[in-house]
Amino acid sequence: MHFGAGQVTSAARITLGSAHMTFSDSPAAVRARHGLRVVAPVLLVAAVLGGCSFDLGSLSPEKEKPQETAKAAPAFESPVSAANVDEAQTRAAHGQALAKSGQAADAMDEFNRAIALDPYNAQALYGRALIYQAHGEHELAIADFSAANGLNPQKPEPLLGRAASYLAVGKDKEATTDLDEAAEADPNNAQVWTARGQAYERLGDKTKASASYAKAVALRPRDDAARSGLARVGG
Repeated sequence: MHFGAGQVTSAARITLGSAHMTFSDSPAAVRARHGLRVVAPVLLVAAVLGGCSFDLGSLSPEKEKPQETAKAAPAFESPVSAANVDEAQTRAAHGQALAKSGQAADAMDEFNRAIALDPYNAQALYGRALIYQAHGEHELAIADFSAANGLNPQKPEPLLGRAASYLAVGKDKEATTDLDEAAEADPNNAQVWTARGQAYERLGDKTKASASYAKAVALRPRDDAARSGLARVGG
């Protein structure tokens, strides 16, 4: 996910894997359709994380192995029908495609419909959180990132996304907690280490910031944000 260094406007971009999500809808149009309050200028995530790259597909439901399915009986019956689950997955995937093609408002519609059908659809929750975040609605983004994280506790993407919003609203300690967890979940993710360095730098912990930046540079030597951060904290 990438934000420009200035403000999030109609040209805001989110990178989903290798594709770009460009909000071609004007902020006023998106706000009118979904009640989003666009904050401009928004220095938030860009100032802290630089550029983030998330893959919504990585949050798709994982299929159970046949032998595991046969052994384990569900502790309770899901209130969501199989038909609703299937339709929600289809709508979430469509929302992702719309987001990649720059149709943010239509993507939001699909994510909302998917969540209405299946409140446990992590892909839709995560996609909606990205849109909220890009428009400065960080409390709403945090709620959706939290829900997605609860459904995918081993994935770093919701934690990294939530940390970005925490940093944007001044909750630096909460952000470092998320980034510590994200680093444990995916220790080879340079992006997580760079973000962790920036978060600890904001807290004034130069030791942890330096160690994080150094790890990021080791994993991705051309990471300019990590390299400059390491220089700042004396690594």
